[in-house]
Amino acid sequence: TMPNNVEKIGDRAFSRCRITSIDLGNCVKSIGSYAFNECASLTSITIPNSVTTIGESAFNFCLGLTSVNIPDSLTTIEPNTFLFCYNLTSITIPGGVTSIGEGAFGLCLTLLDVYCYAENVPSTHSDAFNRSPNDYATLHVPAGSVDAYKAAVPWKNFKDIVPLDGQSIETLEYTSPSDRIDIYSIDGKFIGSATNPSEA
Repeated sequence: TMPNNVEKIGDRAFSRCRITSIDLGNCVKSIGSYAFNECASLTSITIPNSVTTIGESAFNFCLGLTSVNIPDSLTTIEPNTFLFCYNLTSITIPGGVTSIGEGAFGLCLTLLDVYCYAENVPSTHSDAFNRSPNDYATLHVPAGSVDAYKAAVPWKNFKDIVPLDGQSIETLEYTSPSDRIDIYSIDGKFIGSATNPSEA
C-alpha cells in the first residue's frame, strides 16, 4: 500500500515482483515504463484518478489481472501498456482518452468486453488490440457514437458494438400534436426527426 506522500512510481519499480495486489493511494501522478512488468501474480490494482501518465509496458505480462479500470484523469494509453495480459477479460476506458498506442491491449487472449466512454473515437493504432480476440468480444460505447466506432480501425473489428448500459433507445408510443417527432438519446443528444405515423 502506497503512502499518500508518494507521487511518482519510477521505471521498473516493481518489475518481476511477486505481489498479488497493490493500492497506489491518492497522490500518485505518474507510473513509469515497465513499472509492474511481469508481475505475474498481480490480480488486483487500484489506479487512482490522480494518475495522469502511465508509461509504456507498465503492466506488460501481468498474467493474473482479469479486469482494469483506467482512471478518468488519463488521456493517453501508451504502447504495450497491457500487452500479454492473458487473463484480462474486461477493460474500462474513460471518456477523456484521446490516444491509444500500438499493442496497448495486444494478446489479451480472453478479452470479452471493452467499455469505452469516449464520445469521440480515440486516435488508435491499428495494432492496439493486436491478436486479441476482437471477433469474439463486445465493444460498449456511447449510444451516439456507435456508428463512428463501426467505421473506425481497429474498433470496427469487434464482433459486437453496442450502446453502453443505460443508453439504449427504447420504443415508445407517443402522440404528437404535429406531424414531426424529434428524437433524442438518453443523454439529451439530438438524433433525428420522424413523421408521426398517425398524421402520415
